[in-house]
Amino acid sequence: MRMLTIRGTENKVPLGKIMALGRNYLDHIRELNNPVPDSAVIFCKPPTSVLGEGEQIEIPAYSNDCHHELELALLIGREGKNIPQESASEYIAGYAVALDLTLRDLQDELKSKGLPWELAKGFDGSCPLSDFVSASAVKNPDNLALSLHINGELRQQGNTNQMMRSVAAIISVVSRYFTLQPGDVILTGTPAGVGPLHSGDQLVANIEQVGTLKVSVK
Repeated sequence: MRMLTIRGTENKVPLGKIMALGRNYLDHIRELNNPVPDSAVIFCKPPTSVLGEGEQIEIPAYSNDCHHELELALLIGREGKNIPQESASEYIAGYAVALDLTLRDLQDELKSKGLPWELAKGFDGSCPLSDFVSASAVKNPDNLALSLHINGELRQQGNTNQMMRSVAAIISVVSRYFTLQPGDVILTGTPAGVGPLHSGDQLVANIEQVGTLKVSVK
C-alpha cells in the first residue's frame, strides 16, 4: 500500500481513492473543443495510478498520444459527506503537485462511443504526485501559480484563480457523491497548454507555495 507524506512532519497516511475534476478551466475546455459542462465532471483513478517523485512514466503500448495535465491535488484529512462550502477547508490536510496523464487517442475513442474515460485516465502511473505540504502552508489555494516545463521548455502555465469551481466548491460537490475519508486525494483540473509526451522527456511541475514534482518518461 502506498503511503502519502506531508513534508516537514512525521505524518503518513495510506492512499485512499483518487477523484478528479474534469473541465474546470475554461481555456482548457476551449483548447479541446469540449462543451462547457452544466455540472461537475468527476472521474476516478485507482491507487495504482500514483507515481512518486523521480519515478518514470511508462506510456502504454496501446496509445500513441499520452498528454500531460498539470493539477493542484488536495489531501483529505477527515471523513465527511455532503460537506458545505463554508466548512470545506476544515477537511483539507494538505496540497500537492499532480499530473493527470491522459491517453488522448483512447479518450477520444471512448468519448465518441459514449463510454467512461477510466481506461484513458487510470492506467498504471497515470497520476504522478509530489509529497504534500500541510494545508496551513498555503495561504489561498484559489490563487496559486502553476507551471510545467518539459526539457526546459515552458509547456503549461496558469493560476488556480482561473478554476470554474473553487477548492471549497470542488470538495463540496465531490462529497455529494463520495464519502470523503482520510487519505483520499482530489485533483482539481488543468489549465490550458496540455500536449503530448515522448520517451526521454524530463518534466518539472511547480505550484506556488506547494512545491515541485520531477518525473521523466521512460
